[in-house]
Amino acid sequence: MMTEALSDQVKVLVIEDHPIVRDGCRRICSRRPDIDTREASTAEEGLAANRSFHPDVVILDIGLGETSGFDIMPKLLADNEAAQIVVFSMYEEARFVTRALDLGARGYITKNDDPNAILAAIDKVRSGAIYLGQSVAQALALASREPASDPLRELTERERQVVSLLGDGKNLSQIASLLDIGYKTAANTVASIKQKLRFATSPALIKFAVELKAKG
Repeated sequence: MMTEALSDQVKVLVIEDHPIVRDGCRRICSRRPDIDTREASTAEEGLAANRSFHPDVVILDIGLGETSGFDIMPKLLADNEAAQIVVFSMYEEARFVTRALDLGARGYITKNDDPNAILAAIDKVRSGAIYLGQSVAQALALASREPASDPLRELTERERQVVSLLGDGKNLSQIASLLDIGYKTAANTVASIKQKLRFATSPALIKFAVELKAKG
């Protein structure tokens, strides 16, 4: 009987840098006696826990300080092929959902979804299906009717954030402050964006970012 009970346990790893959100996830998962939950507050801690804990499901935030959940997703899957990743984010736009799915995520829920969506997502991805929260499912449905492709598809989440802030008219110092990163990190990120989007100069990138913002 003990062996059977243990085999029914679902191991869940929550990688989230906000303590209140982590606590909420833990409380929701604690409603189910079959769920064994571990937590990590940084990308580095998450990668280490993934290797040692071997979770069945990883609840992954996109914004993790100076690292994006998108950036570590390939490593999580390389270290633990059986893991089912559910992105848990504040972003509802279709481009974030499609990027997550392209990188191997099996679910995507937002922090505006019903709390029970976390448990529903865990069960759904464990069954081999894909789970999308109500808001992002609607966003994907609407996006499928629009022919335009995402011009930022090749960028990391952090790089997308920088493009958005450039579109808001922020300079490098302001961007560094808003994203809680160093000035040099912000400058290096802009350099990477210019290379990926093939802009020769910063003014050209800023013009593109402003025009992109104006399109909504």
